Amino acid sequence: MKTRIIFAALLLGFVISASAQKRIEVSELPKPAQEFLKKYFSHTTIDIAQKDAEHGEKGYEVILKDGTEVEFWKDGSYREVDGDHKPIPTEFIPQSIKDYVAKNYPNEKITHIDYGHKDVDVDLTNKIDLEFTKDGKILKDKKD
Repeated sequence: MKTRIIFAALLLGFVISASAQKRIEVSELPKPAQEFLKKYFSHTTIDIAQKDAEHGEKGYEVILKDGTEVEFWKDGSYREVDGDHKPIPTEFIPQSIKDYVAKNYPNEKITHIDYGHKDVDVDLTNKIDLEFTKDGKILKDKKD
């Protein structure tokens, strides 16, 4: 009996996990997400597009052939761009953040940007982790 309960619990966990990320066609992404990818990541192609329910929030995740991961809110606006320690395009990053990085870290590039509910997390090529307010004011500047 215990074996059946454990098996059922494992199966249920697998089903829930599988439904949290469902592969989709690129054409199923919201229009703003499609336009964002076309505008800023035309140098690479999409490897995987999927619906993503991370932390109870509905959205989308796209993995590009060059290893970059882009997450979108359910409305198609970008939430996170992770270059996997490689520089990412910066045209979509607020000017105040780019100015801060250029002034304080002129030899470094942005590799990751993540819009949380309260702040913006930015990582640089030298493993510096920066935190900004939503309007681009620096909150934290520290090395890992």
